[in-house]
Amino acid sequence: MENCSSDAVVLHHFDYGEADRIVTLFSLEKGLIKGIARQARKSRKRFGAALEPFSTVHMRWQSRSGRDLVTLQDAELIDLRSGLRHNLLAMALAAYGCELVENLVGETGAQPPVYDLLTAFLTHVNHHGGSEEARLLLELRLLCLSGYAPHLVHCCKCGASFTSETVAFAASLGGSLCLDCVTGVDVQYLSLLSLGSLARALKAPLALFEGFRFGSQTLQQGGQVVSSMLRQQLTRPVKSLSFLSQLTEGSARVAAIR
Repeated sequence: MENCSSDAVVLHHFDYGEADRIVTLFSLEKGLIKGIARQARKSRKRFGAALEPFSTVHMRWQSRSGRDLVTLQDAELIDLRSGLRHNLLAMALAAYGCELVENLVGETGAQPPVYDLLTAFLTHVNHHGGSEEARLLLELRLLCLSGYAPHLVHCCKCGASFTSETVAFAASLGGSLCLDCVTGVDVQYLSLLSLGSLARALKAPLALFEGFRFGSQTLQQGGQVVSSMLRQQLTRPVKSLSFLSQLTEGSARVAAIR
């Protein structure tokens, strides 16, 4: 038996049996953790509000060799991020971000840069609400931290610099293509301006979400390119994406009417 502790983000939970709760966390010290919080629904003494999704906590647990679930002992709440529960779009985006981290990173052990990115993302969305900029930045940075950084500034086949205003992108090749190299490859097209915006975003600090203002074309084209790369790498669908997309489309329609 091993006693462990770490700061962690609560990704999600579900009720188990009459009083227990199964909790999935992404921790600073151990990465992805799945544990059982016994009697968590009957007694709030050990956990209180510390098992709420999107919260940052300091969790203590016991693990045993050969068991998938650790036993959660108790937790200290660091940041509840209560603002997410008063904004449906922000909450949906937070849920998507947490699920994306779980699916893309998986059980690969501690990844402090991913932990720092996730906590910065959740804190930003908690204070500023959901935005397409925040989503695009999270997706792009997660791809990079997972080893799938898109090749943007030169043609990934011939290495040429881009001279035309339109650039092709092949998710299967992981990067951009000049128009001379697109034959026989399934591609998407985006403007050189959008490509440049994505490249500049990758140079910014991972935890920085404030101050980004992408044009509508960059959000649309960049979002399509990044989504296609995510589909290449994810082993299963992101369930929360459907609801987030419905809310995002609804918000866009309302904005267009105003």
